[in-house]
This record gives sequence, C-alpha cells and structure tokens, in this order.
Amino acid sequence: MSERRRRVFITLAALLVSVGVLAYLGFGGIGENLVYYWSPTELKASGDQAVGANIRLGGLVEPGSIEREQDGLTLRFAVTDGEASVPVSAETVPPAMFREGIGVVVEGTMRSDGWFETRRLMVKHDNEYQPPGEMQDLDIKELMKSMQFEESDT
Repeated sequence: MSERRRRVFITLAALLVSVGVLAYLGFGGIGENLVYYWSPTELKASGDQAVGANIRLGGLVEPGSIEREQDGLTLRFAVTDGEASVPVSAETVPPAMFREGIGVVVEGTMRSDGWFETRRLMVKHDNEYQPPGEMQDLDIKELMKSMQFEESDT
C-alpha cells in the first residue's frame, strides 16, 4: 500500500468513526428525552401508559381547585380542558400571574394514584392587561382557543 493510499484510508476511517460517534450522541438517547404535550382528556384516556412518563400537561386552572399546603411549598390544583380534569401537585413557587381560570402548562409525571406531580409550572397568557378583582364568568373552551392551545397527535 502506497503512502498516499494509506493516508486516504486513515482519513476516511477517522471521518467514518467521527460520524458514527456524532450520530450515536445525537440520536442514541432521543427516545428517553422526548416530552409529550397532552390535554387532560388525552391524559385520562391514556390510563397506565402515562404513569411515569415525562409529560407536559396543558389546560386551564379549574376554578375553586387551588389549595396551598401549610408547608408553603406544596400547591394543589386541577387542570381542565372543559371535558376532563386532572389533579396536580406542584412543589414550586407559582408565577405571580397564577390564578383560577388561567392557562397553564405543567411538566412532570403522572403518579399511579391519579395525581400529576410537577416541579415546573408555567402560565400562558395574552398581552391584554386585566386588573385583579373578581373573575368573570369563564367560558373555558373560548378561553382555551384564545390561548392558542395546540392539539396533540400523541
């Protein structure tokens, strides 16, 4: 084998190994890192499939469902899409805009006892300012449409 052929062979082998390593790093663990976005109806319909899976649950905070534990860290509330409701246990400080009827996205896992456990709570809102005060009558479906929640194919 001539010197030139040997260099070309070594270069191609190094390039092939590099591409293989990058492909493994890029796609090897992608299935474990996927986070699915589900509505409460889809989550309830999935049954035991959802238990332990990493999920983003989106919907509205159900009116009358917010409870704060005495420890000051645990927040319990329900997320609804107008058809189904999922109880949520959050061990986080809620955003300042968190209240009944607001759109939320919580990221966490479904427990076998039916509670959704989260440490990440995000509120969805539009740019229209509404002063604090009494909540108006909520039409949940209209509010969700205005918050632009997307349907999931999962």
